[in-house]
Amino acid sequence: MSATLLFSLVIAYFLVLLAVAWVTSRNSNNDSFFIGNRNSNWMLVAFGMIGTSLSGVTFVSVPGTVGGSGFAYMQVVIGYFIGYFIVAFILLPLYYRLHLTSIYLYLEQRFGLVAYKTGALFFIISRTLGATARLYLVINVLQLFILDNLHVPFWVTTFVILLMILLYTFEGGVKTIVFTDTLQTTFMLLGLVVCIVYITRSLGFSFGETMSALNAKGFTRIFNPDVNSGGFWLKQILGGAFITVGMTGLDQEMMQKNISVKNLGDSQKNMVSFSIVLVLVNFLFLLLGGLLYLFAESKQIGIKGDDLFPTVALSYLPPVISFVFIIGLISALFPSADGALTALTSSFCIDLLGLKKREDLDEKGKTKTRRSVHLTFTVVFFLCVMIFKWIDNKSIIDIILKIAGYTYGPLLGLFAFGIFSKKVVRQGYAVLIVCVAAPVICYILSDNAARWFNGFQIGIELLILNALITILGLSIISSEPPKKERKKRLPQN
Repeated sequence: MSATLLFSLVIAYFLVLLAVAWVTSRNSNNDSFFIGNRNSNWMLVAFGMIGTSLSGVTFVSVPGTVGGSGFAYMQVVIGYFIGYFIVAFILLPLYYRLHLTSIYLYLEQRFGLVAYKTGALFFIISRTLGATARLYLVINVLQLFILDNLHVPFWVTTFVILLMILLYTFEGGVKTIVFTDTLQTTFMLLGLVVCIVYITRSLGFSFGETMSALNAKGFTRIFNPDVNSGGFWLKQILGGAFITVGMTGLDQEMMQKNISVKNLGDSQKNMVSFSIVLVLVNFLFLLLGGLLYLFAESKQIGIKGDDLFPTVALSYLPPVISFVFIIGLISALFPSADGALTALTSSFCIDLLGLKKREDLDEKGKTKTRRSVHLTFTVVFFLCVMIFKWIDNKSIIDIILKIAGYTYGPLLGLFAFGIFSKKVVRQGYAVLIVCVAAPVICYILSDNAARWFNGFQIGIELLILNALITILGLSIISSEPPKKERKKRLPQN
């Protein structure tokens, strides 16, 4: 299939998204943009969140990990599954009880203004870096396999894709992306299943024969028993659970969709059903990865890692499969990028600018401010993607998990301390100092762990360590509330 035809399909796909955005954004306002008027259907949100959670990184990078570590990524997925239940039954009740538009408003009510702004700032940094790393991976694939053949520079590709995302999220925000994410998740899963079925048949395997062949290559190994390894099974499961709590439960992008659902019960149904489906989908991506390595061996293809799936799909499979791959890939790209752009705009407007509390601005003035912020974040995304292109790391999933460990750790510590402790923290900038110090200490420990602790490596559990250091710091700068104030405090659960 020619590069021109593939690019035409990408444009056609975008036009479909724009049409959906036009229909869903009519009569929208700032509440539509921020929380979908709290009227989203839980089944649509649950299904659409699959695409948001997986993103282009899962679509390209997870299959590539099989060659090096087998199905070990399932350790993290088991942790994800546990984490979603923590989010559903501890965090969601809190958010609904307080009727939050931004989840970081909880920190203001619990600890004060500095903690609130600190939490929002850490989210903005983390989500900006994580979302643009994901975006870079998919744009880079499109560039290498399509746009380079058309002599289109990387920066032009990035600019056009971000312009597309800006256009269809500009008015409707959450109200629009609930529907566009559903559409995109459908195409992404279709691409996954079609590729699995075709490669399995081309190898002449049944499902049982596929699993036997993968087992013979050592690809089906899940649990790593090496305690000193960063991939030790207990580290991976615990790390996965807390990454879910941080990157979903304490993430404005993910919770923005959940709290747009009508009531708590429906939102919890969304989270539980979504977590079950996500385990199955991640297994299918790993199965696809194993098939890709078997296929590559049969065709004597020497490519590994993130480049394997795109190379096989676009250079060794029939044109119709190439088409399905591209649609699946861009369907994985847009849900993570559009949701992040919308959530960052919402958090910056509500948390840092205090837009909902601004009495000096009417609805039109607030809309103008929100649009300016949305446009600014689009520019920031462009610059970050260009930086990732300059770095050109081939294992983006490792970068994203490391970023999460450093930036979501303080958020996890703040929320955990607030929910499970009744202590009052010292006012002023003490909270900010603790939240900045914790990642710095973690970096020093991670960089020297093998030398200091007899070969022990800090892996995915970095997030937990970061959160514990934050909790310790908050304990040092806090005290018990006066007895007369204790009954007035927020319910702790």
